[in-house]
Amino acid sequence: MTERTDLAAEDQKIVTLARSARARNGVPEGAAVRDETGRTYVAGTVSLASLDLSALRTAVAMAVASGAESLEAAAVVSAEEALRAEDLAAVRDLGGAGTPVFLAGADGAVRLTAEAG
Repeated sequence: MTERTDLAAEDQKIVTLARSARARNGVPEGAAVRDETGRTYVAGTVSLASLDLSALRTAVAMAVASGAESLEAAAVVSAEEALRAEDLAAVRDLGGAGTPVFLAGADGAVRLTAEAG
């Protein structure tokens, strides 16, 4: 994982969408993914008695349920300092090992980037 200070416009867009989901829904995390056609899927943390999903796993599930065949990139906005292995695995399952995953703070500044693999 490396610190990230500059992003392409399309990558900044998914960070912004993830930040908006977190703020709008008042959840611990927001996430967004971009599929192979450029469509984006945005989600927040799901925390129910019978279902507990991170925002990123929820966004990946939304992409799969909508027919996405691959992912180009993913972003998470969280207070956490690292990406969880199960979140990276979900991105890897759909996007492949080289899919970039950006981790940003509540201010939208990307702190880390990692490949899903």
